[in-house]
Amino acid sequence: MYRGTIRSLALVLMLLALWAITHRYQGLARDGELYAFQALARIHPALGADLYLQNASQDQYSIFSRIYAPLIRGFGLQSAELLLFSLCATGFLAGAWALARALATRGEAWLTTAVFIVTVGYYGSYKIFHFAEDYLTARSMAEALVVAALACHFYGRPRLALLIAVGALFVHPLMALPGALLLICLCVSIRQAIFASAAAMIATLGIAVATASVPAFTHLFTVLDPAWLEVVRERSQFLFLQYWTPQDWELNARPFVSLTLGALVVEEPRMRKLCFAAMLVGASGLAIALIAGMVGPLAVLLQGQAWRWVWVTGFTAILLLVPSVSRIWRDPTCGPLCALLLLAGWTCSAVDGLACTEAALGLWLLRAHLGVRASGYLRWAAAAAGGLLVAWTLAKSWPFSPASPGTGNALLARVREFFGWSVPALLIFGFCWRWISHTRSTPVAALAAAFFLICSVLVLPESFRQSSTAATAANPEEFADWRNAIPASSNVLILPTRKSAAFSWFTLQRPSYLSVDQSAGVVFSRVTALEVRRRSEVLRPVMDPDWEILTHIAEKARDKRKPAPARPLSTQILAGICSDPQLGFVIAQEKLGLDSIPHSQAGSWKDWSLYDCRRMRSPVPAA
Repeated sequence: MYRGTIRSLALVLMLLALWAITHRYQGLARDGELYAFQALARIHPALGADLYLQNASQDQYSIFSRIYAPLIRGFGLQSAELLLFSLCATGFLAGAWALARALATRGEAWLTTAVFIVTVGYYGSYKIFHFAEDYLTARSMAEALVVAALACHFYGRPRLALLIAVGALFVHPLMALPGALLLICLCVSIRQAIFASAAAMIATLGIAVATASVPAFTHLFTVLDPAWLEVVRERSQFLFLQYWTPQDWELNARPFVSLTLGALVVEEPRMRKLCFAAMLVGASGLAIALIAGMVGPLAVLLQGQAWRWVWVTGFTAILLLVPSVSRIWRDPTCGPLCALLLLAGWTCSAVDGLACTEAALGLWLLRAHLGVRASGYLRWAAAAAGGLLVAWTLAKSWPFSPASPGTGNALLARVREFFGWSVPALLIFGFCWRWISHTRSTPVAALAAAFFLICSVLVLPESFRQSSTAATAANPEEFADWRNAIPASSNVLILPTRKSAAFSWFTLQRPSYLSVDQSAGVVFSRVTALEVRRRSEVLRPVMDPDWEILTHIAEKARDKRKPAPARPLSTQILAGICSDPQLGFVIAQEKLGLDSIPHSQAGSWKDWSLYDCRRMRSPVPAA
C-alpha cells in the first residue's frame, strides 16, 4: 500500500516538475489584465468610468470578478492572481487525469496528463486562444469546471456533472456552453444529438436571414449597423470565419481528423461516443459562427462566438491521443508508423500537424489492403521516421543557444529550451513513468519522489518569476504625486500609446483613455465601438489607429511594411488632443516647457512628465 502511494506521489511530483520546466507563468498579461481590471473595478468603483467598462462588457455575463475581487482585497493583486491561477491550473490537470483514468488505464492517464502539459491546445484563429493558458482569466476557471463535470459524468455522477456545468456557465458562458452541450450529447443517442444540432443550425440560419431581410424582426434581434460592424471587423477579425487563414483552418481541422481516427481505433463504446459527440459540438459551433459572420450579422450570434466550441473538440482529441496511439501501435500491419504520425502531428512543431494526422488516418484505412511485404516496409519506415524525429530534436536542441539576458539561471534556461520541444519532454517522461511504475522497491520510489520534489523546488520560482513589474501594482507609492494630482475617475493617456493600459489601471489606479486592450469589448457595445473610433481620431496627430488590426494584417501580408512610428508630441498637438473633454491627463517623455509634474526617481519612468489637460483647455488654473 505504501509503495503504491509513494509511486503515485513520485508521478505527481514528476508532472509538477514537467509543468515547471515547460511553462512560464505570464501574470498580468494579455486577457489576464482585463479580468484583473474588472475585479479591481469592484474594489475601486471610480475605475468603472474606464471606456472598457462604461457600457456593456463581458463582465456583465460572469461572476468571475466577484470571486476575484475579495481575494485581491485580502491578498493583494499579484498574490490573488497567482493563487487563483494555481487553483485553476491544478484543477484542470487533476480533472484531465481523472477523466483519462475513467476512460483508460492508470498508466495512460499519467501519460495523457503529460501530453496536456507539453502540448498547446490552440483553437480559433491567429493562435490567439488556447485552453490551459499561462495567465489567469475566467476561461481558466470555466475550463477546469468543464473538465471536472466530464469526469463526474464518466464516473457515473450525472447530477453532479450537470451541477458543475451549470456553475461553469456563470463563470464564462462562452467556454462552458460547449462543455454543457457535450454532456447533453453524451446523455442522449448520437442520432438524437445530430438531429438536435441540425435543427439548431437551421433555426439559427432562419432567424439570421429573417432578421436581415424582414423589418419586423429587427425589433427582436439587434443587427450590427455598418459603422459598428466596421469597428468590430477591424478590431476583432477572429470573430469572422471568412477572415481565417488556411493555417487557421488546418489548426482547427486537426482535432476532427484525430478524433475520426480515434473513433475507428478504440473499441470502448464510451470513448467512441465521446469522439462523435466532441466532433459534433465543434462542427456545430463552426457552422453557427459562419452564419453569424456571413448573415446579418446578428449581434447576439457574434457575441456568442460559437467558434469557441472547438476547444472541447481539441481537448477531447488530446485526451484520447495516448489511448489511440497505444491501440494503433499494436496493429502488426502499419501500427508503429501510424502511431508515430499521429503523435508527431500533435507534438512536433516542425511538421504539418494536419498532414501527419491525415496520413495516419489514410494509412489506417488502407491497412486491410497491405500485404506482408508492404507491412515489412512500413515497419522499416516507422524505424526511420522515429530515428529522424530523434535526430531532428537533437539537432534543434544541441548545441543550446546562449541564454538571453534577463532569463535568470543560464543552465536552467538551456534546460527549458531542450524541454521546450515536446518530443524529448514526452520521451523522458515516458521513460521515467515506466521505471517508477514498474519498480518494486519502495526506497527507489521514495528517492524518485525526492528527486522530482527538489527539481520542482528549484525550477518553480523561475517559472513564476515575472520578467517585468513596471506596469503592475509593484510600487504604486512611487507615483503618489501623480495619483494625488489625478482625480479618481479621470482618464489618463500615455504617449506613445501602449497596447496595455496596465500602468494606468494597476499602478495609478485610474481609467485609461485609449489602448488596444480597451477596445477588446467593441462587439458587446455599439457605443463603445463608436467611442473607440472617435478617440482614435482625436489621437490621429500622434498615432494611427492601432485597433485596425485587420488592416494592419493585410498591409503586412501585402508589402511587409512596419507600422508607422508614433509621432513626437508638441505643445500644439498636446493642446489639440486635450481639447477632448474626456481626456484628463497625458503622460509623455517630451518636455514641453509647460506646467507639469515630472517623475524624477530612477527607473523606466524617469524624466517622464504628467500634463493636466484641464489647464490646456482653460487659461484659469484648475482648482
